[in-house]
Amino acid sequence: MQSKNGTADKIIRRLKGMRTHLQADEEPFFTVPAIWDSGQEQRSVPCDVVVTNQRIFGYYFVTFPRERLFMDALNLTEIKAVTFRQKTFEPVFRELFVSDGQHKVYIRAPRKKLERLYEALQSATERYGSNIQAALQNEETKPINEAPTAFGRQEIRTTFERSPLAITILFIGGLILEIGGIVLWTTTHSSQTGLPLIIAGFVAVITAILVRRQR
Repeated sequence: MQSKNGTADKIIRRLKGMRTHLQADEEPFFTVPAIWDSGQEQRSVPCDVVVTNQRIFGYYFVTFPRERLFMDALNLTEIKAVTFRQKTFEPVFRELFVSDGQHKVYIRAPRKKLERLYEALQSATERYGSNIQAALQNEETKPINEAPTAFGRQEIRTTFERSPLAITILFIGGLILEIGGIVLWTTTHSSQTGLPLIIAGFVAVITAILVRRQR
């Protein structure tokens, strides 16, 4: 596929192997590094999120130490809802919820990058997606089978105890307690002094890991 757009050419050159996975007449015009979570993988996937004139998809391709490809896409014409979600006690990352009614994806990135992705996706759906299809159907006075994509923002309130910040503090605090206990045990040669700190730190670390997995 020969791209007619300079931005598309730059994106295709930068993202190795992507050209072979583009559809006919598909051109990317925006990309940003993010974390893609569709619930179909065992874990969230750090990747490049790409917006084209046909789709939004998460993508990465590596050849070392072995060849691995990740690509998960939603068609612009099928997207029903896009929500910019901000969670309390989440100081760094924001979340973009994208759904076509069946396939739900959560995209996480720093606020500024996610704002740009939100704007790019909104522009794409207005030009190429269900929004422009609904507008054309209105002009032709035909029955509308598809509702336009709904864009919005949402504030999600969460408890501090289960927030990423609290989990990080608990994990790091546990490590510090363990190291401190080992140092005290080594310097004082007394297990009664160092062992309680080591046990407390170990419990804190395990608790942080379990809470993280539950999230």
